[in-house]
Amino acid sequence: MLDMPTIEAKSTVNPARACPLCSSTLDETNPSECPMCDWHVGYEKPSDEPGNPRDLAAVLMSVVPGLGHIYKGHPLSGALYMLGAAFALVAAVVASTATAGFGVLLLPLYWAGVMLQVYWLEDRALVKAQG
Repeated sequence: MLDMPTIEAKSTVNPARACPLCSSTLDETNPSECPMCDWHVGYEKPSDEPGNPRDLAAVLMSVVPGLGHIYKGHPLSGALYMLGAAFALVAAVVASTATAGFGVLLLPLYWAGVMLQVYWLEDRALVKAQG
């Protein structure tokens, strides 16, 4: 048997780069921007840190539970928190009859929980407005 020398084929094609945001393949003709999302060279991802003015506005809107969620682009969870507020009100009234009025203190706990949750919630409405 003859040992045949192997010839390794060297590829001249550069490996495809992937978009850092959506992981899609970048176009070879224009690798500085993604055809599938908003990424381009020099793009800075918006900060997800809570504490911007929209978060504070959502907390203030949550005096009516659910409005802050709707404001931040979560209409289904906002509607569920509104419905939950009705149930929390009924539960607080029932608990207050059995506890000499102390059951009413459950209602501010519900409101505080909703306000804290909307403060740290992702702002979908802002993302849609930017994209």
